[in-house]
Amino acid sequence: MFALGCWLVAIGAWQTTPTVGSQSPTAIYEVYAIRYAVIPDFPVAGLVAGADGQRKIDIAMMVWLIRGGGRNVLVDAGFYRPQFFKSWKVRDFVRPDDAVARAGPRPQEITDVILSHAHWDHTDGADLFPKAQIWIQKDEYRYYTADAWQPGGKHGGIDPDDVQMLVGFNMASRLHLVDGDQEILPGIRVYTGGRHTYASQYVSVPTRSGTIVLASDNMYLYENLEKRAPIAQTFDAASNLKAQDHMKEIAGDPKRVVPGHDPAVMTRFPQVAPGVVRVD
Repeated sequence: MFALGCWLVAIGAWQTTPTVGSQSPTAIYEVYAIRYAVIPDFPVAGLVAGADGQRKIDIAMMVWLIRGGGRNVLVDAGFYRPQFFKSWKVRDFVRPDDAVARAGPRPQEITDVILSHAHWDHTDGADLFPKAQIWIQKDEYRYYTADAWQPGGKHGGIDPDDVQMLVGFNMASRLHLVDGDQEILPGIRVYTGGRHTYASQYVSVPTRSGTIVLASDNMYLYENLEKRAPIAQTFDAASNLKAQDHMKEIAGDPKRVVPGHDPAVMTRFPQVAPGVVRVD
């Protein structure tokens, strides 16, 4: 099972607006997409179920930066270990910590890393951010540190070094195990259901332009949403479509749902610096 998984001058914004039915304010964040690499000539059929097997695309390898309220939050952390460069042709690579530093915050200033799922190109770089708290779904962590490696388990796209890294975070009291859909930081919510991996999650963020949904690999390309086509790599296609429908409901506008690997992300939103766009 295959899995997937820049410069910026920006000032983190923090505004508050009243929350209906609540006495606590709603956080307003800035959200940026940072492309740290490209994998060329990737088959679209590996991304969109039922796509023409002859079509190929240069996929964008991205992480997302959420800034506000004194926090620098990353959604996903990219990859950097040498084994992946032996398996994949990678172009225009910038190590994730260096890419994020170009985007503003230094690696030690990243306060939180939300891992959408445990695949190598989304989790491998988490240890590049030494002071970050790490957030992952409890069922995702438990499956890939145990049952996935037992007979009948599925661990395609999960690297053993990354599993050991996650266990180390847990032992160091840096790992937060999230139990389903919930707000994990002020205004920032996570949701399960896409089932790209055992318990992958996606993220919603309140911004000046409305709620942004960072789908990560629960929606590879805009094409998935536009054609209502499930991702090609999923434990459950029906749940993936249901999750895509929910993403649209959360965002209120499909244009505010950001896919995990579509190069069009870099052209659909205003460019802030080379390889960086502001998606809110």
